Amino acid sequence: MFTSKDLTAAHKTLPLPVNVRVTNLDNGQSLVVRVNDRGPFAQGRVIDVSEQAARLLGFYEKGTARVRVQYVARADLPTGQPQPFGAGTPVEVQNAVPKVTTGTVETGSLPEIPGTREAAQKPVRQLPKPAQTATIGSADAGALPTGQVVRVPVPAVTHLFIQLGAFSNYSNAARLAARMGPDVNISAIQRNGQTLYRVRSGPYPATEDADAALSRLLGLGAADAHIIVEP
Repeated sequence: MFTSKDLTAAHKTLPLPVNVRVTNLDNGQSLVVRVNDRGPFAQGRVIDVSEQAARLLGFYEKGTARVRVQYVARADLPTGQPQPFGAGTPVEVQNAVPKVTTGTVETGSLPEIPGTREAAQKPVRQLPKPAQTATIGSADAGALPTGQVVRVPVPAVTHLFIQLGAFSNYSNAARLAARMGPDVNISAIQRNGQTLYRVRSGPYPATEDADAALSRLLGLGAADAHIIVEP
C-alpha cells in the first residue's frame, strides 16, 4: 500500500494541499496524487510528480509525458481531518504583521433605526434546504492518493500548442498575434456562452519542438505563453 508521501506533486497555482488526478495521455494510465509543493520551475511544464507516481504512470524512464491534470478535492491531514484554510503558512509569513495591542473597549446602545421593528414582525419566507453535497476534504469528495492506477480513454492523437493568450475581444487577440509573427494564429472557441479568441502557435510534433518555440515566444515578450495539450 502506497502512502500520500509516495504519491506527491508540485504545481504552480493550485491551493495546498489538494488531490489531483494525473492522466498520462500517451498510455491512458491515471492516478491521484497529493499536491503539496510549488513547481515545476522548468518552463513549459504543468506539474512535477514524485518518482513513484511517475513509475506508476509509466513515464519515469522518459522523464516527461503529455498529461492531463484534473482537480479532485482538498487533501486531508494524516488524522483524516480536512486541512484548515491557511495551514502550512511559513512562520515568518504568519508573524509578518505585528499583533494589535489590546485595551479597554467601550460599549453602548445605538438608537433604533425607523422601520426596523415593523420589518422584523413580517413573516419570512422559508427557503428550501440545499441539496446534500460532499464535504471538501472528505473521502466522498473524490479519490485519495492510494496508488490505484486506472486506465481511462484518451484521444488517439494529441498535439502540443503554445497558447499566448485568450481574449473576449478580437482586436486584442489580433494585436498580440501581429506582434508575435507569422507562426501565430487565432482560433475561436465557445466557453460558458462566451466567444474567446485564442492566440496560439503550433501544433508541434515533439516536446523539444514546443520547448524551443516557447523560449522564442517568451523572448518576444509573450509573458503568458505556455504549452497546452489538445487532440
